[in-house]
Parts: sequence; structure tokens; C-alpha cells
Amino acid sequence: MTSLPTEMTAIEIKKFGGPENLVPTTRPVPEAAHDEVLIRVEAAGVNRPDVLQRMGGYAPPPGASDIPGLEVAGTVAAIGAGVTKYKVGDKLCALVSGGGYAEYCVAPEAQCLDIPDGFDMVKAAAIPETYFTVWTNVFDRGRLTGGETFLIHGGASGIGTTAIQLAKAFGARVFATASTDEKCRKIEALGAERGINYKSEDYVEVVQGLTDGRGVDLILDMVGGDYIQRNITALAVEGRLVYIAFLGGAKAEVNFAPVMMKRLTITGSTLRPQSVQAKSEIGRSLENKVWPLLSAGTVAPVIDSVFPLVEASNAHTRIDDSSHIGKIVLKV
Repeated sequence: MTSLPTEMTAIEIKKFGGPENLVPTTRPVPEAAHDEVLIRVEAAGVNRPDVLQRMGGYAPPPGASDIPGLEVAGTVAAIGAGVTKYKVGDKLCALVSGGGYAEYCVAPEAQCLDIPDGFDMVKAAAIPETYFTVWTNVFDRGRLTGGETFLIHGGASGIGTTAIQLAKAFGARVFATASTDEKCRKIEALGAERGINYKSEDYVEVVQGLTDGRGVDLILDMVGGDYIQRNITALAVEGRLVYIAFLGGAKAEVNFAPVMMKRLTITGSTLRPQSVQAKSEIGRSLENKVWPLLSAGTVAPVIDSVFPLVEASNAHTRIDDSSHIGKIVLKV
């Protein structure tokens, strides 16, 4: 068996700020603790939380690596005591709390998943963060069921393209907002009944028209700000509003009377600080409900672009300009 190196290339945040502050560095190869696997990373997903961390707005949870990166795919290089499912040489993808932008990364075994049939490492690395996030917020917290109506903001993002496909696969009517007509056509091709250009259309008016004035049953929002009141207006009676980010601001003056009148539920979550047990439960749901869809090709991550690990700063420039559609991935 090939011995492990003691050092690896990783991407660190030199100082908080722009993409240029993501720089390659040399770090010790981490060791797998109890119930953990050490992964030789072959690809790592790039996500909005990485951007927030780079800018100083999203610190890693206690004990997590300061290296950015929340999802990886690769090969098991070593296992810690207590690991039972995986062995050295196995291929997998994993949700991690940090450390993904590196040649090696540790992950709790409970947050590791087999790679779906037919997937290469780039596609596999684009699964964990977005699919965990969408499943727990849309289907667990949002309680979306077949036949309901669902509005997604940021439909061309990694989260958006994932949510559109999964909601469609489970029988919902799906609408999604995006910033250009081109993006609207792309998300319609993924399964959205209607892409709504939020720069030229009022999404509240559009969804009211599409639902004969009833409104939508569920909204997944990552914008916040002045969208909060508009979302409340756009919801149907007994509707649910789920927040996963606040790119437009976390504070707003809101009239809560419609929340009471329509018996609405407003909720949200962040994935990273949750316990290994909580993430494990999401992972098991994905294995049972979503992995068959991935293996069958019914749903799939949309890959916008792939950058070498050492060009992480260029990958962040790409995500910052918001012209991407789907996922950006680093290849090691």
C-alpha cells in the first residue's frame, strides 16, 4: 500500500475579501479521527457559503478546518477507528464542514455517500452540499408534495437547478426566478414550468396569474431583503416560506398580518453547523429517495465550469459575477 504524504496543497484564505485572497499553500495532511475517513480529493464543489467565508461572514464551526470547501469526491486514503462501511480504495462523495479545497480532506463516515452509477468525480463532487440543502429545506422543512406549486428564487444557481429537478421529479409544479431570459429558458429546460426574469417581471404577479390568484404552496428563498414581504404576498393559504440565505439582506420591515390571515409558516436552516447525526439522517433520506433518481439519470447536477484546484480564485470570480448556471467545481 502506498504510504501517505505528510504535506498537501490546499487553498487558504490569505485575508478576508475578494477572490484574489484565495491562495495555494502547503498544509499537513489531516488524520482521520474516530468514525472518520481520509479522502484523497479528486474534485470539490464551490458554493456560496465558501464565498461568505472568504469575505469573513461565515466562520467555520468549532473544530472544523479553516480551509474552505463543503463537498468533495474522491478515494478513501485511510480510515479511522470505528469506520465500518468504507475501506481504503473505495470511491465516495462527502459533505464536510470545511477543508474541501485541498488534496486531502477528512469526513465523518456518516456524511459519506456512494457515488451514483455512471457519475465521474466532477459530477459526484457537485452533489452533497446542494442535494443535502435542497432535500432538508424543500422536502423536510418545506413539506413539498406532489401536485403542489413551488417557487424557487435563484433558479439558475446550483441550489436552484437542483431544486427544480427534484421538485419536478416528485410531481410538483415548479416556477423559478432568474436574472436573464437565457437563464429562464435554461431552467425551463430543466423542468420549471415558467422561468421568471425578475429584472423585467414582477414574480408576485406572474405566480398569481399562473395559479389563478391562489398563490404558491412553497417558496425557497436565498435573497431575503425586500423579497420577504413579496414572498408572503405570493404564498397561498397554508403556504410555507423557507430561507437558506439572505443575499439581499437579513432584515426587513414586514407586515405579519397576512401570515396570520393565511396561516403561513416561515422557517429556514443552515446546514453547516448541524450535528453529524442530523446530517447523517439527511444523507440516509437521499440514499433512499434521491440516489435512485441520480443513477437513473432522472436528475443530475448541472456543471457550469471546472477549474484546477490552484485556480480557486478564478472559480470564485466566476461565482461572484453570477453569470454561471449550475455548479462550479474544482478539480484536483
